[in-house]
Amino acid sequence: MTEENQNKQYSADNIQVLEGLEAVRKRPAMYIGDIGIKGLHHLVYEVVDNSIDEALAGHCSHIDCFINEDNSITVKDNGRGIPTGMHEKEGKSALEVVMTVLHAGGKFDKGSYKVSGGLHGVGVSCVNALSSKLRVEVHREGNIFEQEYQMGVPDYEVRKIGDTDKTGTYVTFHPDSSIFQDTVYHFDILVARLRELAYLNKGIHLSITDKRRTNEEGEFIKEEFYSEGGLKEFVAFLDGTRESILDDVIYIDGEKDGVPVEVAMVYNSSYTENVFSYVNNINTHEGGTHLSGFRRGLTRTLKKYADQSGLLKKVKFEISGDDFREGLTAVISVKVMEPQFEGQTKTKLGNKEVISAVSKSVSDMLTFYLEENPEQAKKIVQKVILAATARNAATKARELVQRKNVLSGSGLPGKLSDCSEKDPAKCEIFLVEGDSAGGTAKQGRDRHFQAILPLRGKILNVEKAMQHKVFENEEIKNMFKALGVSIGTEDDERALNMDNLRYHKVVLLMDADIDGSHIATLLLTFFFRFLKPLIENGFVYIATPPLYLLKKGKDQRYCWNEDQRDLMIEEMKGGKDVNVVIQRYKGLGEMNASQLWDTTMNPEHRTLKQVSIDNAAEADRVFSMLMGDEVPPRREFIEANAKYANIDA
Repeated sequence: MTEENQNKQYSADNIQVLEGLEAVRKRPAMYIGDIGIKGLHHLVYEVVDNSIDEALAGHCSHIDCFINEDNSITVKDNGRGIPTGMHEKEGKSALEVVMTVLHAGGKFDKGSYKVSGGLHGVGVSCVNALSSKLRVEVHREGNIFEQEYQMGVPDYEVRKIGDTDKTGTYVTFHPDSSIFQDTVYHFDILVARLRELAYLNKGIHLSITDKRRTNEEGEFIKEEFYSEGGLKEFVAFLDGTRESILDDVIYIDGEKDGVPVEVAMVYNSSYTENVFSYVNNINTHEGGTHLSGFRRGLTRTLKKYADQSGLLKKVKFEISGDDFREGLTAVISVKVMEPQFEGQTKTKLGNKEVISAVSKSVSDMLTFYLEENPEQAKKIVQKVILAATARNAATKARELVQRKNVLSGSGLPGKLSDCSEKDPAKCEIFLVEGDSAGGTAKQGRDRHFQAILPLRGKILNVEKAMQHKVFENEEIKNMFKALGVSIGTEDDERALNMDNLRYHKVVLLMDADIDGSHIATLLLTFFFRFLKPLIENGFVYIATPPLYLLKKGKDQRYCWNEDQRDLMIEEMKGGKDVNVVIQRYKGLGEMNASQLWDTTMNPEHRTLKQVSIDNAAEADRVFSMLMGDEVPPRREFIEANAKYANIDA
């Protein structure tokens, strides 16, 4: 069937209905993950995915997103426009079917879309159900159609409102504040996802405009994304803050066994593996068959080359698969017509046929590259040998921090003031900067469920340290012992074993100054690189001690930022000329135990910031930029974001 005939057949009859929309508002987390920040932003991704589907089918080149002044979202594309004709089975406009019926859309008709983005196909109807208001405008066949909804219910039938020579779909929605914990969109989170989509779908123009803010010229804040090189440019972007050991990115874009496979990879001088996998534009952070295929092709091909080249003759220990991935940054993207997902969050690909397709593609790509670039090949093998040497040293060092019996208390670090509760779900540990603040925290805590571990000075920067140095670091050893976690499982010697985790809340408690921020960043880098599952499970938090104490007679109030301080001062003055006493807490040691408990540690009053990973690739890039060797990107980032910092020198 020709593409022209496919275009003609994309009509109301192509829209297939699978089931209704009843449960979305009752159980929103089942459809969008949660009702917090992630779920809120997921609404945007669902709408954008529809536009991406049009682009993948070859009918859309531009996708523009807007955060409007009232915090609603608008997504516009220049695709074909959702069909508006009468749907025979449903007896209503196909547009209304798409917008109000779960699992209804052209992506279920193989003649309309070969592959489509998204996990479950809940799509824009789910967004509609979770929006207090939504308006859709379709430009199609010379006409402009519209329909508006409240909480997924149409206000009126689809109607024509004008003529046009354009095509496309415009969706504007207001997230329902009765469902979401927060309805304020974060520009940076959406920027990261649209940038990612531009790299994953080369040749498509994407943009996002924040109408809530303007720059110095009075123009709305805007970011635009376009990539000709696809994943090759993506890897170069991700690895831009590291020192590459290769001259260029290794890249392939082709099809094996009917599966489109795109892979880009490069080696750098770091000691971490950074491999990101995608299926139909979805980040499969739990991996799956495509990641297994990549690792199989990479290990077999590199080991075969290394053996044949004679470079491994002097190596006296076995080279493992992990050694071939140290210092590797790679992105794997596959397009699968009917993806099968598994795993806890349904982001692990299960299609068995993909293993062979990716493995063959990687093997062919690497074999050609190694033969054509012998000097680069030698550098890769030397990197592998260095990794194997370090791994052997790290194995010995790691054994020193493994605990035999975490619940008995044996092997706990001497500085740990443990809690009496033994149920990890009820326990929390505060990692506190310095012995002085640690002493205050010990006095102020609730000994029943709160443990305190003081940390001496700044911990090792794990971004620039070999693995055995990490496990030899005293403060890091203390954290491993206190938490009860270990590195290494039967399946993966680098995986985190959390079977004996002792606390389900790990709270970073630092001074509100430059040193405190630096220590917090060092700790977060360590958690991201070595204890990532703790973050992914929602166990890591940052405490927020107050910055100011205001006093006027017996009236005492705490403030957490300058704006709050200024408003509180005016309120306390009550229009009178009174000198309100302002105390700035530069360190936790300046607070007494009762003050620290009241403001920062008491679950009834405190505010904890939960650490989450919204975009793993972007998080990896930021950590490598902040804590790596390259100075210019770090300086540029700090200068651009200094205005958001709320710290004193």
